[in-house]
Amino acid sequence: MISSQNVLRHELIGLDILVSGAANPKQRGLSGRIIDETKNLLVIETPNGVRCIPKMHSTFQVRLGGRELVEINGSVMVLAPEKRINLHEKKRIP
Repeated sequence: MISSQNVLRHELIGLDILVSGAANPKQRGLSGRIIDETKNLLVIETPNGVRCIPKMHSTFQVRLGGRELVEINGSVMVLAPEKRINLHEKKRIP
């Protein structure tokens, strides 16, 4: 089960997300649902269309289980999703 301790070891696509911090001030406060992920970007479907947000220099809040908000520093996610999941499983990094 996905939790705040293991969120980086799970698939992020489908989670609700808020961009709580970003180098680009226009991206701060964007919210929506993650629809894709690459090594350097999260692709978010917002009410105003699809937006690509760089992971580096951004901070995100994801909603888990419909209630719990977890803040994630985007720089720890700058890997291809499959490598991020495997890396965090091997090292047991929360």
